[in-house]
Amino acid sequence: MSKGKVCLAYSGGLDTSVILAWLLEEGYEVIAFLANIGQEEDFEAAEKKALAIGATKFVVVDVRKEFVEKVCFPAIQANAIYENVYLLGTSLARPVIAEAQIKVAEEYGCFAVSHGCTGKGNDQVRFELSFYALKPDVTVIAPWRDPVFFNRFAGRNDLLNYSNEKGIPVAQTKAKPWSTDENLAHISFEAGILENPDTTPPKDMWKLTVDPTDAPDTPEDFSVVFEKGLPVKLILDGGKKIVTEPVELFLEANALARRNGVGRIDIVENRFIGIKSRGCYETPGLTILRSTHVDLEGLTLDREVRAIRDQFVTVTYSKILYNGMYFTPEGEYIRSMIEPSQKTVNGTVRARAYKGSLTILGRSSDTEKLYDETESSMDELTGFSPEDTSGFIAVQSIRIKKYGEAAREKGINLSL
Repeated sequence: MSKGKVCLAYSGGLDTSVILAWLLEEGYEVIAFLANIGQEEDFEAAEKKALAIGATKFVVVDVRKEFVEKVCFPAIQANAIYENVYLLGTSLARPVIAEAQIKVAEEYGCFAVSHGCTGKGNDQVRFELSFYALKPDVTVIAPWRDPVFFNRFAGRNDLLNYSNEKGIPVAQTKAKPWSTDENLAHISFEAGILENPDTTPPKDMWKLTVDPTDAPDTPEDFSVVFEKGLPVKLILDGGKKIVTEPVELFLEANALARRNGVGRIDIVENRFIGIKSRGCYETPGLTILRSTHVDLEGLTLDREVRAIRDQFVTVTYSKILYNGMYFTPEGEYIRSMIEPSQKTVNGTVRARAYKGSLTILGRSSDTEKLYDETESSMDELTGFSPEDTSGFIAVQSIRIKKYGEAAREKGINLSL
């Protein structure tokens, strides 16, 4: 008799294909769930593979619109970034996938959900905390934390050998030993030969972006229009092409960055569970949209609002996303603070993509007047009197003078 229905987050890749076969061996009935979150995937081939392995049903849910509008765009508004370099491409996708998986599990009467996350990674935390928030009574089957499973499959070679025995075709081979995770925002590469942080990734590993050295010799200029911090228009080809629909805008930004080699990083990051991890990421469109957003804020956002947002909202929200705390009280609270900070972030940024680089060419806003060209000019006195600065410096120097006097009394020589 079946032990019951399990909804498996199925990618069609090595790990989840083996897990699907293993769950069936263990006596479970499996509903294979796949989120269409923008990955370049052959969904028909994944369905054929899942059903051939033995899944009762294969369900694809298109979550691209939710991913862009509810998660990626707010992340752009918050300038979300982890450890000053990672744009959180994987982290952003997890709450969207988890929500869709729970809905499928409930629809098909599954008592449990399962995933292929390793026992050393961040994703197990991200998925499971989301599962428990959305459906507190759900059972989670995590094979990579089950001794029966991980003792049988001690490494990727064991998985590859098992898949060969079962006739399961997989993209990962012993010749290309690394794992990938892809969505509309990015693709990640980790494990295998990349675990040595001093190993240079082979050129053929990168999938989304053109190698910067092979990118076009002609720069490509474009403009991004923002309203309340949200990208609402992407202007290409000298104004001949204008994209406004959110998903299409994101896809077009991806295509622009990809053909110009923009958006690659190779980093060592600190995982939530306390382990350092080496990851290579391609995040093309999100790199362009976030960078242009950051630039526009310099023109349109109040200094103190920006400082508070940068110090609290950006850092805290990025950590919440990375650690898988999206569906939490603090996650809900911090998201409520994003929109108010973006009321004045309206305008256009002109930029240039060229051989892996992104250069800002200019920015403008018809509605926000925080920047006054006359006040800022070194050639005009109108609007700001230089004499006013004397009082400003005098007030600021009060405590500085006391610091200097105290140092002198103690015989301390202030120096570089």
